[in-house]
Amino acid sequence: MDDDLVFKALADPTRRLLLDALFVQGGRSLGDLEQVVAQRTEMTRFGVAKHLRLLEQADLVVTCKQGREKLHYLNPVPIRLIHDRWIDKYTQHHVTALTDLKRQLEESP
Repeated sequence: MDDDLVFKALADPTRRLLLDALFVQGGRSLGDLEQVVAQRTEMTRFGVAKHLRLLEQADLVVTCKQGREKLHYLNPVPIRLIHDRWIDKYTQHHVTALTDLKRQLEESP
């Protein structure tokens, strides 16, 4: 996995909007995703397709052909790997401190 590609993909609000739409409902066509984006911004079908290609390159979106349509699905694995590598290690100390505090409070008379 290329962390730089994932961060680049997540940096753009339109791409995050597409990921949110795929989180709510997977198996969406380009036309369906174009309508989702059109509610927030004026973007052409070509622009949406370009964003989807970058999301595919970052492995955040996987596609499946169904007849003539290409359906898009969210792949949450790269986001989880980013979380584990870049976020979890910074929050683990706080969680450990809270767990220790809970244990101490439960043990005290």
